[in-house]
Amino acid sequence: MVVSFAQIRDTNEGVFTPACPSRVVLDHVMSKWGVLVLLALSDGTARWGELRRTVEGISEKMLASTLRTLERDGLVDRTSYPEVPPRVEYALTERGRELMQHMLPLMQWIAENATEMVGATEG
Repeated sequence: MVVSFAQIRDTNEGVFTPACPSRVVLDHVMSKWGVLVLLALSDGTARWGELRRTVEGISEKMLASTLRTLERDGLVDRTSYPEVPPRVEYALTERGRELMQHMLPLMQWIAENATEMVGATEG
């Protein structure tokens, strides 16, 4: 189902105002690291080191901050196992999986068009 700008505006009063919670969610979900971490988790559960290797270029501090934010938002679940050494796994919650159903087609479109678009602006 394709939703129009008018439908969003008419059914979500205040969505474009500075105080709208949608701006906070957009900031968390659509940030470069937020998108990449969510994308990395879309194939299933991952441990810290797996996420660091998958999301190349992310610092430990930024990965920790991004995971905490996405966990607070109810998109990522953190499971800690009482083992030595400690084992922690991250996975998308039901809300996170639902979000990725919408985000994966966008990411596919970006992947297919990014080189041409960036090349057009650099030339």
